[in-house]
Amino acid sequence: MHTTNKLPLDMVYHWETTKANSLYLTQPIGDGKVVDYTWGRAVDEARRMASYLKSLSLPEKSRIGLISKNCAHWIMTDWAIWMAGHVSVPLYPTLNADTVTYVLNHAECEVLFVGKLDGWDTMKPGVPDSVRCISYPLSPPNDFETWDDIVAKYPPLEENVQREGDELATVVYTSGSTGQPKGVMLSFRNMALAAEGGLEVLQVSSDERMLSYLPMAHVFERTFVELASLYAGFHLFFAESLDTFVEDMKRAQPTLFLSVPRLWVRFQQGVLQKLPQKKLDTLLKIPIVNRLIKKKILKGLGLDKAKLAGSGSAPLASDVLDWYRNLGLELLEGYGMTENFAYSHINKFGRSRTGYVGEAMPGVETRISPEGEILVKSPGSMMGYYKDEEKTREAFTEDGFLKTGDKGEIDEMGRLKITGRMKEIFKTSKGKYIAPAPIENRLMAHQSIELVCVSGANQTQPFAMIQLAEGVRPKMADADFRKEIEASFTELVDKVNKTVDPHEKLAFVIIVSDEWSMENSFLTPTLKLKRNVVEEAYESQVNEWYAKRQKVLWQ
Repeated sequence: MHTTNKLPLDMVYHWETTKANSLYLTQPIGDGKVVDYTWGRAVDEARRMASYLKSLSLPEKSRIGLISKNCAHWIMTDWAIWMAGHVSVPLYPTLNADTVTYVLNHAECEVLFVGKLDGWDTMKPGVPDSVRCISYPLSPPNDFETWDDIVAKYPPLEENVQREGDELATVVYTSGSTGQPKGVMLSFRNMALAAEGGLEVLQVSSDERMLSYLPMAHVFERTFVELASLYAGFHLFFAESLDTFVEDMKRAQPTLFLSVPRLWVRFQQGVLQKLPQKKLDTLLKIPIVNRLIKKKILKGLGLDKAKLAGSGSAPLASDVLDWYRNLGLELLEGYGMTENFAYSHINKFGRSRTGYVGEAMPGVETRISPEGEILVKSPGSMMGYYKDEEKTREAFTEDGFLKTGDKGEIDEMGRLKITGRMKEIFKTSKGKYIAPAPIENRLMAHQSIELVCVSGANQTQPFAMIQLAEGVRPKMADADFRKEIEASFTELVDKVNKTVDPHEKLAFVIIVSDEWSMENSFLTPTLKLKRNVVEEAYESQVNEWYAKRQKVLWQ
């Protein structure tokens, strides 16, 4: 169904009247059990929560926080906040207490919905005493008012509250890969146009099924899962945990599936641990077996019904993309930012090109600045940064194009290629500039690698820090295995060095023993590497590594 200029709440009321008894949300609650929400029930509970929020007599357009893993209540809360005339402020479910304090204070949140969380004990000290908290049925133990008690006590809000297109709908804080998170202000119209354009390009219908598991605090999931399901009216499933992910996938049998590069790599590595690449290549050459093997692998991943799979939020190595496409899964990369509600570029069926993030989405204009920076004007472009007019001015050109901070080029079919980050580019001691991202992508093709950081500012040549894949790390103590890895990585360095300019050739790779994770702040909540944190952690050891003059080193 294609809608025109319908704002998110208009769509909520539309499905409430036209599909009241149709299933919308399926929420696992443990032990293999689920709770199903029809459109009618979901909107009714949102209306009741909106009544409660109105009863608090908060100032108009108050900011209301929401910290939870993805669940049915997350979406109902978003609606309730809007119906009550307020603004939603999502927080990542993996933040530390200091960042929780920063976001809640900066946004001046009056209320906080506390949902399904693993590390609530470490976040709780970050919640100011002045903030009123409400808990979900799946929340960690607490003494807050509960969702179920509130919806039982308050009548549903009767009116169909209307919000204007240019009104502030949500403040989304960036994941802070380059410092303190910034509050990105997005309007109801930003959301509406991004959702409609996305459905048009991807040809999404009301018959789809999707599994929601990437953080909803991130615009990628918010645009292409929450808003897409709201505008198309399809069935949305939630994941219970990492341990039950395979069961969650099998329950949902998604027809559309989105993930981030790190997880696509992990899925691939899981397959290759059971079925090594050489054996897989041999089997794929046998005509009759070929089809069965492809089907078996995709079924094992829960992707045998997927007609479309997407990857975003960071670049995916070309070899990984090709690997999935060889299995018959059309894996399409897209590109977007928090600042344009992830509505920017996407590869299209039959027109994708490996290494490119696709064509501009409907209504999006793109150009490359004289310095090589990608500039984008999108219907999803933010209203600005919350409480920061100066940074807002800096973010746009005079004629309204968002400065993405990414370097890129556009091919003859209008497909965009990202060639690095403007700020990540560093200079060697020879005065040559290096963009780390393309080199990192080449290294990531190796199946024993999970994360890479290419560095080497003010050194003669760059080098790469490598974290081994999860399944490979336990074998590091085995001397024979280390020799095998060293030989394999020596070959990898030689191979990569043949494909780059002389000043980009890697001096060596260092295999780090530390685990880079969200918990120790090496990764953002969207699993992107915090380059500055990684570089600072090893700064004191770099000169020693260069002095060893070996191609492969162990930390």
